[in-house]
Amino acid sequence: MLKLEARPQPSQAMSIASPLIALAVTVVFGVLLFLMLGKDPLQGLRMFFFEPVKNAYSWSEIAIKATPLALIALGLSVCYRSNVWNIGAEGQYVLGAIFASGVAMQASADSSRWIVVAILAAGIVGGMVWAGIVALLRDRFNASEILVSLMLVYVADLLLAYLVYGPWKDPKGYNFPQTITFLAVTKVPRLVDGLRANVGVLVALAAVLGTWALLFRTYAGFQLQVGGLAPAAARYAGFSSRGALWLALMMSGGLAGLAGGLEAAGPLGQLTSNMPAGYGFAAIIVAFVGRLNPVGVVFSAILMSMFYIGGELAQSRMGLPKSITGVFQGLLLFSLLAADTLIHYRIRRASAPTRKGA
Repeated sequence: MLKLEARPQPSQAMSIASPLIALAVTVVFGVLLFLMLGKDPLQGLRMFFFEPVKNAYSWSEIAIKATPLALIALGLSVCYRSNVWNIGAEGQYVLGAIFASGVAMQASADSSRWIVVAILAAGIVGGMVWAGIVALLRDRFNASEILVSLMLVYVADLLLAYLVYGPWKDPKGYNFPQTITFLAVTKVPRLVDGLRANVGVLVALAAVLGTWALLFRTYAGFQLQVGGLAPAAARYAGFSSRGALWLALMMSGGLAGLAGGLEAAGPLGQLTSNMPAGYGFAAIIVAFVGRLNPVGVVFSAILMSMFYIGGELAQSRMGLPKSITGVFQGLLLFSLLAADTLIHYRIRRASAPTRKGA
C-alpha cells in the first residue's frame, strides 16, 4: 500500500519537475484519447508537438499566439504572487483591443507610423481601466476580485458586440460584425517579410525582463510577494495592502490590454466579434505551468501555443472537434494540480496492519 507523507519543507526539485511530470501525463492521456476516438495516436501527437515547430513559418505562428498569452500571464503572475486573484484578464484583453481599435480607426493617409505607439498605449489604458474597476470595488467595498473580474468579462464581451454590431460596424462589410480594416500605417510592424510574427514578440520579451526585475530586484516587488505570502507580516512591516492591490491589478490589466492592442493592430487588423479568443483564461494555465515566474511563463506560453495550433491542425487534418484544444489545456492543468501535490508530500509505502492473533 502507498500513502502520502508530508514533507518537512516543500521540495524545490519537485517544484521544477512538476510541470514536466504534468506534460508527460498529458501526453499519456492524449494517446489514450486518440485511441478512444479511433485516431492514430502518433499522428495526433505529431499534430500537437511536431507540426507547430517544424519550420520558420510554424515558429512565426507560435510567436503570434504566444505573445498575448505571455503578456497576460505575466500580469496574472504578479497578481497571484500578491494574493490578488484576477480571473478576468479576458475582459481586460477585450477592453484593450477596443481602446486600441478606437485610436486605429482615427488614422488617415497622413498619419505617421508613430501612431502605432498611441494605439498600443490606448490598449494599455483600456486594460487598466477595466482592472481599475476591480481594484476600486475590492478597495472600497471589499468585493471579491474573483467574482467582479469574472463578471466584467461578460460585460466586456457585450460592449464589444454592441460596437461591432452597431456604431463601429463597417458599412461596406457585407453585414459582418466587424469594424473597417485598419490602414496599413496602423499595423504593428512585422519582424520578417513573409512571416506574420511582429514586434509584439520583442515587446513581450521586454515585458518578461521588466516583470522579472520588478519581482526579484525591486523593493516594490518584495512588498508584493511578502503581502501575498504573509499578509500579517506585511501589515506588521508597514507595507500597504491597498498599494499592492492597485499595483498588481493595474499591471495585470495593462499587460492584458497591451495584448489586446497588439492582437487588434497586428494579425487581425480590425476589431471583430471573434476577438475574445480565450487567451485571458488560457493564460491562467500558462501562469501556473510557468510557476508564476516570468522566465517560466515564456516556455509555458510556447507550449500552450503549440496546443492551440495543434488543435487547429487536428481539426482540419484528422477530423477532430475544435474542443480538442480545450481538452489538452484542461488535461495539462489538472495534471499539474495533481503533480503539485508532490511538492508538499512524498509517496511512501505503508506497512500492512498487523492482525491480532497472528
